[in-house]
Amino acid sequence: MSRTSETKRETGETDISVKVNLDGTGNYNIESGNGMFDHLLSQISRHGLIDLEIYASGDTHVGWHHLVEDTAIVLGRCFKDAVGEGKGIVRMGHTFVPLDEALVLTVIDYSGRGYSIIDSPLTESDLGDLPSDLIRHFMETFSREGGFNLHLTVMAGINNHHIAEASFKSIARSLKSALTLDPRQGESISSTKGTISD
Repeated sequence: MSRTSETKRETGETDISVKVNLDGTGNYNIESGNGMFDHLLSQISRHGLIDLEIYASGDTHVGWHHLVEDTAIVLGRCFKDAVGEGKGIVRMGHTFVPLDEALVLTVIDYSGRGYSIIDSPLTESDLGDLPSDLIRHFMETFSREGGFNLHLTVMAGINNHHIAEASFKSIARSLKSALTLDPRQGESISSTKGTISD
């Protein structure tokens, strides 16, 4: 069973293309024009062992909002397509990730229902030119479009770079756990409803 997807979305504001292999080795090629955003996205690939190709361009002369939001939309939809019916997946995963003084807990339920609670005290320093609120907005949009429940809590942290990077590493590790195929489940779906896609 191939768990791959390729999605492209072009609007009057952005042009985004994404390729995902959920059973990859953590290889990535990411070009958004924003170094910090690329750095955070690469954590999803490397620590989730998910191969990612992301090419994003757009009207960044008005700021980064459209590009970050639309990348989250396309990435989420690509994940959802690659997961498909979710046969055999563990479905839930949680991870604590430290990075120096920062500590982040992420809990994911790949339930087919996109919802998020993000408790992150990011401010504007040490994030390159990526506004801190767009990091939260990316997470919310990614979970909604991807069809998974995301709870993220920053339990400790002072440095914004450390908090943001630990957050994306934690999301990656939780996705890896949730999307792992459980050989005992075989082709069954981890839901008493019998579906996570309807």
